[in-house]
Amino acid sequence: MGSIGQVTPQQMHFAEPLPLKSGARLADYTLVYETYGTLNAAKSNAVLVCHALNASHHVAGLDERGAVGWWDNLVGPGKPLDTDRFFVIGVNNPGSCFGSTGPMHVNPATGRIYGADFPVCTVEDWVDAQARLVTALGIDRLAAVVGGSLGGMQALAWTLRHPQRVQQCVAVATAPNLSAQNIAFNEVARRAIVTDPDFHGGHFYEHGVVPKRGLRVARMIGHITYLSDDAMEQKFGRELRAAELGYSTQEIEFQIESYLRHQGDKFSEYFDANTYLLITRALDYFDPAREHGGDLARAFAAARQNRFLLVSFTTDWRFSPARSREIVKALVDNRIAVSYAEIAAPHGHDAFLLEDPRYHGVMRACFEGLRDV
Repeated sequence: MGSIGQVTPQQMHFAEPLPLKSGARLADYTLVYETYGTLNAAKSNAVLVCHALNASHHVAGLDERGAVGWWDNLVGPGKPLDTDRFFVIGVNNPGSCFGSTGPMHVNPATGRIYGADFPVCTVEDWVDAQARLVTALGIDRLAAVVGGSLGGMQALAWTLRHPQRVQQCVAVATAPNLSAQNIAFNEVARRAIVTDPDFHGGHFYEHGVVPKRGLRVARMIGHITYLSDDAMEQKFGRELRAAELGYSTQEIEFQIESYLRHQGDKFSEYFDANTYLLITRALDYFDPAREHGGDLARAFAAARQNRFLLVSFTTDWRFSPARSREIVKALVDNRIAVSYAEIAAPHGHDAFLLEDPRYHGVMRACFEGLRDV
């Protein structure tokens, strides 16, 4: 298995406004994306990778700073998603802070930075934007759409909004909607940001500040939910940072505290606060059964021509295997072709990003089994 090597992001501008589910429109926007591998003559070997909350278009290979793509262990020559066979597209969604039009960009209608005025986007809006990009690349039908977590929700939404354009949906560590507990975690994280004195109602750019305190806390809250109790115990346990207790209510005493603060500090240096609010709200809103009286099977009736692979992890308590099984049942009720793998892994939700031989074996078998590519 090899590395893709150096990759260069590309940009595509769209002058035609994008209608959003809220009734608003996103005018004059740009999407940033990367591609790996070669599109075949029939244009039948394209695979779209959808990113999760704090990821981007940089899926694999090395960017200009030498940073490795977030799913590099899965995507590349000879890897489960083999770029010697597939043309893989990683796209950055609108509202993000990694190059595509988002809150940090200028609103053409006002000449001012969007900030809090950037329109709320849903998973469905992102999928429609991705479909425009795929069309502009000359691709009528994707061999597969794949994503984990929030990316998995986007993969599912492709089969509901553009079922004729997808052969295989691969949805990993995801859910048909967020539980009340998950919405609660998102709300606490958002409150940490909006109550930061440097937030300024979302227009902090004009004040030359960044609500780093809020971003740090939001990341710490999120990071706790991505790891399993077993993973935290194995990695940190109750290990102290110093040899003895300091008997302080404010200083760092335990290694897990040090780790969380480090993650929060790092996150606050590169992620945008308004983007965090937008993306967590898109997570909250995703609920395809809502428009069908809460009946998930009715929602997936539109996807009868698609094939599905659902993957979950036993210690993922944020997007538990039970949530994936809800999707599997809805598909089976419609007699839709679906495979399901529940991987025993100790890593919690983050398992979908890691290299596990059983997980990668399932993914490899799925992509090797794709027809007409």
